[in-house]
Amino acid sequence: MRKFLTLILEKLIKQLKDEEPEIVALEKAVVEEAAPQTKVTGEESVSIDEVSSPKTSEKQEKNIKKKKTEIIPYPETPIRDVIDLMEFPFLALSKDRVNPIIYESEDKTQKVEISGHRGHFIASIYDWDIILVVSGKIQEIINSSSDIPSKKITIPRHELLKALHKQDGKKQQNDLEKSLSRLQLTGINTTVNNKDYRHRAGFGFIESWGYLERKNNREIKIIHITLSEWLYELCCAQGSLLKSDSSYFELTSGLKKFLYRTARKHAGNNRDGWEFTIKKLYEKSGSEQEFKKFKSDLKYAVKDNNIPEYSMEWVEKNGKTLVVFKRSKIHEIGRLAEAIDKKIGFNEVR
Repeated sequence: MRKFLTLILEKLIKQLKDEEPEIVALEKAVVEEAAPQTKVTGEESVSIDEVSSPKTSEKQEKNIKKKKTEIIPYPETPIRDVIDLMEFPFLALSKDRVNPIIYESEDKTQKVEISGHRGHFIASIYDWDIILVVSGKIQEIINSSSDIPSKKITIPRHELLKALHKQDGKKQQNDLEKSLSRLQLTGINTTVNNKDYRHRAGFGFIESWGYLERKNNREIKIIHITLSEWLYELCCAQGSLLKSDSSYFELTSGLKKFLYRTARKHAGNNRDGWEFTIKKLYEKSGSEQEFKKFKSDLKYAVKDNNIPEYSMEWVEKNGKTLVVFKRSKIHEIGRLAEAIDKKIGFNEVR
């Protein structure tokens, strides 16, 4: 259904010859009709999960036969990134970096030093995927106002792997454990959310992690992740989390993951987009490549132009080389099709 609607909308937009006012008006009408209630937190509106009516819930419960060993799964939750940590190079772009990341802003107020314990690689942008799922759960708790989020988040392992778009196989389980270890053992020394160095230098992203086994089914593993006090405070601060597209997990390039996070943080929903010099992107990435090699890889990534939600363009202007990020029109079409699809589905159920 969604693909069919997308094709229709693409033809419609072609007929309108990219006349922006008509597209915006159409989108506004559909989204206002189909979108769920929203709650504003910080930089953007956050969707509140739809709640089924009592009558609908009763009918569904009668039709579902529960097994004795069934675990009620976590509902699919939008992933969230930490805005302050999207601004600075806290993560390695490669999976096997041992050299520390050292960064200082031009005004000398923001400092970041990331180092690994002996015998361990430092946490990478791939490992950070786990934090996106955890912070999404924290945002869900904050939105519901049901309780104060805990530093310790518990989730079935298979649900976490599913959220990360990974299979629940032995290799994926081993990779998950290694990622958690790197997030725990990576040392952080920074002024970001650490004024007057309230937290001891060398704290990690997470404090601890581990498995719990259910007594009635020993094959199902429950994993618990306890955030460090520093990261926990960042996640709980008002307006500190930014919704990200779950297809971000499909990116296999660390550079493209960095480019998406940069676009999401700075271009956001701004129709005019945002631009960076390649030198600035090099500094923000924390890459340990030589600048010439980074520039070459960056140019290929921009040419591929396949990060979620945003388009990228390589521009030469006033003697400088820039990368321009803009909200992707294709993504807007898909989002509109999804809103219509949800509305149709809702009417059919009702």
